[in-house]
Amino acid sequence: MGATHKYSVILPTYNERRNLPIIVWLIQKTFNEQKLDWEVIVVDDGSPDGTLEIAQQLQKLYGKEHIILKPRAGKLGLGTAYVHGLKFCTGNFVVIMDADFSHHPKFIPEMIKIQKATDADIVTGTRYANLGDIKGGVYGWDLFRKFTSRTANLIADVMLMPGVSDLTGSFRLYKKHVLEKVILNTESKGYSFQMEMMVRAKAMHYKVRECPITFVDRLYGESKLGGSEIVDYLKGVMNLWLKV
Repeated sequence: MGATHKYSVILPTYNERRNLPIIVWLIQKTFNEQKLDWEVIVVDDGSPDGTLEIAQQLQKLYGKEHIILKPRAGKLGLGTAYVHGLKFCTGNFVVIMDADFSHHPKFIPEMIKIQKATDADIVTGTRYANLGDIKGGVYGWDLFRKFTSRTANLIADVMLMPGVSDLTGSFRLYKKHVLEKVILNTESKGYSFQMEMMVRAKAMHYKVRECPITFVDRLYGESKLGGSEIVDYLKGVMNLWLKV
């Protein structure tokens, strides 16, 4: 494999001290089992719960070449966390995912496999599609959450027509140079950031493939998706629809 393929994982964190050790352990296990070169860029937004201290211990454990810490002073939002983290990625592929276990690293090898087989620019995890034996799904969500997520995707899909079944999903594998170009063109900073990136990528004619994933709601802490974020999201769809 050598220098040709290296995978950088950008992990934005905010109050994830209990989740971080387990997610990082799973990430390193996944890559090491596949004999792949990897690094994790932890972008912590000034978590008051000591997430950064935990990250520093993980760095001692796995080495500075694998755990790169690029914290920021305050809560500056998910979109800017990816922009910030991307500056420090040395891999030629970048995985973006959540640190809260809604995304399980075990799906990364499948994404890599799809990417290699199709030479896709982006492989996006979808909760709403099946591929052979792998079925996408959502666990631990009540009906309201499922309804709002499905509806959000449906509204976005009908209005924006990107042909991707899970626009709001934030578990993706990018060719690094593609992510750099797409991120430059993305204006939203909040929850609709992921969606806008996908719409932009489609508009720029990048090749997108889907990988079914199961999405498990966070183990610890509060869900990050509240009523106000759903409203922001819908505003984001409207703005994009008017722009793109």
